[in-house]
Amino acid sequence: MVDDERDTNLTIKTALEDGGDFKVDRFNNAESALMAFKPDHYDLAILEVRMPGTNGFQLCRKLREIDKKLKICFLSASDLTNFQEIDLDIIIEFGADRFVVKPVKTADLINRLKVMISPA
Repeated sequence: MVDDERDTNLTIKTALEDGGDFKVDRFNNAESALMAFKPDHYDLAILEVRMPGTNGFQLCRKLREIDKKLKICFLSASDLTNFQEIDLDIIIEFGADRFVVKPVKTADLINRLKVMISPA
């Protein structure tokens, strides 16, 4: 999980680990996440869209170049209507599998993520 808001980052990590049996590595910026990323090690990346430096869209593109099988979920307090320059086609182009708007109920987030990583 990559989110520059430390409280949000920790809250979601705790919720996913306690309520969803996920193991979550968390990073506060895209650069540290990229340095630690290993292909085929993670099933899922949860990315905040708006972060200083490398944003979630840019990070998504870089992760896709490294690991094409990785599932990617954007989790952001901004909905798509707040992105004047970003439309759904561009989000698909970046390779995300899902976009979830915060706040989201923990149970809903866990269910959505489990569906994403379950075998088809």
